[in-house]
Amino acid sequence: MMTEKASWIRLATSPKVVRRALKMAIVVGTILALINHGEALYHGTVSVDRISKIVLTYCVPYLVSTFSSVSVLRDLNREQSQT
Repeated sequence: MMTEKASWIRLATSPKVVRRALKMAIVVGTILALINHGEALYHGTVSVDRISKIVLTYCVPYLVSTFSSVSVLRDLNREQSQT
């Protein structure tokens, strides 16, 4: 039997979840990056520190989307196994 952690990772790395999370990260991450770092990007004053923050700006919506998708899939699997 698959452990809870292995089951979570399997769902989180499934192609549908990854594609959805990437789409969300691109859209939401770009919006947030422009809001938070747009002026520095426009003026070309982007430091290494700021680049790391921009990368994190894209990681957050990816992780939120992944967590949400996995949670829904696990709930659906539980409901189906109870019927």
